[in-house]
Amino acid sequence: MKTLEKIDLDIAQCKSDLVEFKNLLDGKSALSERKDILPFFKSHKHLAALIGSYNAKINQFDRIGNEFILFGDYSCDLVVGDSASRHFCFVEFEDASPTSVFTRKKGKSTPEWSSRFDHGFSQIIDWFLILDDQRRTGLHKSKFEVDVIQYIGLLVVGRRKDLDDAQHERMVWRSERVSVAGRQVNCITFDELYETLALKIKIFG
Repeated sequence: MKTLEKIDLDIAQCKSDLVEFKNLLDGKSALSERKDILPFFKSHKHLAALIGSYNAKINQFDRIGNEFILFGDYSCDLVVGDSASRHFCFVEFEDASPTSVFTRKKGKSTPEWSSRFDHGFSQIIDWFLILDDQRRTGLHKSKFEVDVIQYIGLLVVGRRKDLDDAQHERMVWRSERVSVAGRQVNCITFDELYETLALKIKIFG
């Protein structure tokens, strides 16, 4: 059974990775999950590990899994964990296009949440369901090295430039007010992810 990879976070490498992430964002107005995002973070593991900072209880970023199979057919794009605090961050990446977060329907002035966004959020709901269910079986230990874990979810989707202020406020409100089984699920754009990682590197570096 596949377990998480051990990693010793290197901030200097994170700085280098961040430059390449900025180049990726600047080089394309739209990003594909399969062609752009997943390959990038799979080959830039130190920056990927730092994404775990969205869980404030993660102090040492020493466990990571890319396209990690949880149980059965359930897999997530990225898992980052702290083996000491037993806190984890489960990440779902979606595409970054003008319609990744909201879409407009004919005859309606207010845009609706896109199928991409709903798919990503639903993925996280399913992960939390299976994680809670498998907690009773002892499989947590085989995957995460401990019997009980604490965790949050993170959905990264879309570009900030494609959202007007009202749409962005809806996304922020959803992050702050909507939880899944009492667990936080942050919803952010790829540009906001870059800004957060840049700030964390500045603090840690």
